[in-house]
Amino acid sequence: MSGHPVILIIAGAVATSVISFASVVAHGPAFIAEVEANAEKARDGAGGQDITMRFTTSQGWLTRHPELDGGASTPRAVRQRTASAIVMSPGVGGVHWRPDPTRMNDTQNGPPSPSALHCQTKVEGILRVRSIRFNEASAAIDPASEALLDEVAAALRPCVGSIIAITGHTDAMGNEPANIRLSQDRATAIRTALIRRGIPAAGLRARGEGSSKPLQGLDPDDPANRRIEFSVISIRPLDPTPVDPPSAG
Repeated sequence: MSGHPVILIIAGAVATSVISFASVVAHGPAFIAEVEANAEKARDGAGGQDITMRFTTSQGWLTRHPELDGGASTPRAVRQRTASAIVMSPGVGGVHWRPDPTRMNDTQNGPPSPSALHCQTKVEGILRVRSIRFNEASAAIDPASEALLDEVAAALRPCVGSIIAITGHTDAMGNEPANIRLSQDRATAIRTALIRRGIPAAGLRARGEGSSKPLQGLDPDDPANRRIEFSVISIRPLDPTPVDPPSAG
């Protein structure tokens, strides 16, 4: 008999959760529609008409944290003013910019957080005295670099949730289109290696620069220009709200 009150309390809590969830499902669309209308007024008033807003997560949940996109030709100051205006509009819980793989080093999501800077500094320290090596003229990673990649993955793991840009570079020897392809293939190989080590694929971007960005002070033909660089770009994660429940990620 003594267990019955506990069972009743648990049952009551479950019933309350079900009622709360049902309320979200029933009223969420209308609420978000109102939030979106307020946000559109704020956006237009700030001059960001070219910026689009998405009030659903990638899993399809309604959210008060819209993803902003577009406005590539809009001045940076206007983009920032628009984002601030949207954040301040009634019902909006926060905003984040859609990551753009073609502008991986753009800090449109705000300056890197201290944790992102720490991750990047740690990786740069690891690679300052050792290099990730590949087979000659190939994107195949030298087996001797596998342990080094383990260290890189461990250093990046605290920054999961940020965008981690992987950029491949070559020296200026040879044909530049071929250099670009090789640097892209090598960056992609590193991305794959990090995914195998548990770094989420969604946060990894890979691209090749060929020989266009030699190290400062080095001759473009210097083999030291053959390298992989990492940039950690902080982004604002989605926070759970009554409209985007924790299961939405």
